[in-house]
Amino acid sequence: MIIFLVGILEMVIVTVWTKVVTRTQVLASGLVTVVNILIWYYVLETVLNNIDRFSVILEYAFGCAIGAMIGTYYFSRDEKATEAKRRRQNKASQAADNSLRTEETYVS
Repeated sequence: MIIFLVGILEMVIVTVWTKVVTRTQVLASGLVTVVNILIWYYVLETVLNNIDRFSVILEYAFGCAIGAMIGTYYFSRDEKATEAKRRRQNKASQAADNSLRTEETYVS
């Protein structure tokens, strides 16, 4: 059961790593990489100690799948919220610009 949870955690961390790398956050990407390597050490040790139990690999694989889905879902929601906020700000800015143009027309 622990390896299942580790699989979830690892994939969430890999998703975070992907985000910080694509945003060129150098220090964050290094720190996340260290955590990921420590998790991999645990996974490797667990797999080697249970090499005759394929169920351990299946637990880990299902955990990884769920972790990837959680990470992807979270960041997709985050990106949609950020995009919606940006659109609202652009509309407010355009409305303010239009208001200023209208006032300039009356003043002229």
